[in-house]
Amino acid sequence: MKLGPGPEKQEMSKVPKRLMWLGVAVVLVAGLLVPRLELFGGGDGAGTAETPAEALEVAVQVVTPHLLAERFATVGTIQADERVEIRSELAGLLEDIRFREGTRVVRGELLVQIDDAAFVAERDRARHRVELARLREARQKDLLDEQLTSQDEYDLIASQLSVLEAELRVAEARLEKTQIRAPFSGVVGLRSVSRGAVLTPQIRITTLQKIDSVKLEFSVPENHATRVRPGETVGFRVKGSARRYEGEIYAVEPQVDRETRSLKARARCANPDGDLLPGAFADVELVVREIEDALTVPALAVIPELGSKKVFVIENDRAVARLVETGVRTATEVEITRGLAGGDRVIVSAIQRLSSGLPVREKPAETG
Repeated sequence: MKLGPGPEKQEMSKVPKRLMWLGVAVVLVAGLLVPRLELFGGGDGAGTAETPAEALEVAVQVVTPHLLAERFATVGTIQADERVEIRSELAGLLEDIRFREGTRVVRGELLVQIDDAAFVAERDRARHRVELARLREARQKDLLDEQLTSQDEYDLIASQLSVLEAELRVAEARLEKTQIRAPFSGVVGLRSVSRGAVLTPQIRITTLQKIDSVKLEFSVPENHATRVRPGETVGFRVKGSARRYEGEIYAVEPQVDRETRSLKARARCANPDGDLLPGAFADVELVVREIEDALTVPALAVIPELGSKKVFVIENDRAVARLVETGVRTATEVEITRGLAGGDRVIVSAIQRLSSGLPVREKPAETG
């Protein structure tokens, strides 16, 4: 019968195993500590105390003085240079239409003829009365010269003649109004009546518009009201056309509208091709001031802070924050009135990653 080892032998067999595990732990700890010691100058002393940060590549714009135009945008409406609704002053039967819709007519051209039979008769009757009164006045004048009548009798006859002559002029004027003529050269619109219709002053026959040149009416905000003057140029665009038009301001309303707090102005623009149609909507842009030698930077380069604004410039290959004051702002750039000088190199990219003192390097300029 074999007996197992005694308690003393079992205890001694455990000692070498403990030493083995202790040795493994020491090796692992040494493996972790050696790289750290080398990093902080341990080992052979070849390491450095600090690794330099890599420079951030940024785009740069050099600040250069140039002419800056302060503009504001608004909306306007195209209007005909002259426009009138053609109506009859008299009530009467529409006898003839002499114009074609949508065509050009010249000043004085006959557009509409109203039946004039009754007006011709009225004029002829007035003429006969005048002729008879003139004969009576002539005979009365002869009697007065021969002292066969009194001055009062002659004055009464002469006065009657004057009244009848005035009635004749009225009849002739009424007859003339049966012919409706173009008051100016322009383009007639669509007609709204037909031959045989009974016209009254309330019925519109057609429209007449002069569009060789057109008017642009637009509103100016109150804060720019004092800067808008007759003779200044205004640019505008209309829907459906890529062309930019220009007009000259010729009139400005002398008061600000209380409800809209804006000022109305009108400009005139040549329209030889008829591209600009009355009633069209226009996007208007007006230059209110020009600034010589303005310093500007892209709008995205300006960083707003509490109560101030700043930009980053490059100095000694590092980003440096500069407090600035701004002036005119356009869609893409901002005028810097204080804080920058001509020649400063302003950082215009990676703005959110910048901090004062950060090493940076200028991005090479792109070549075509």
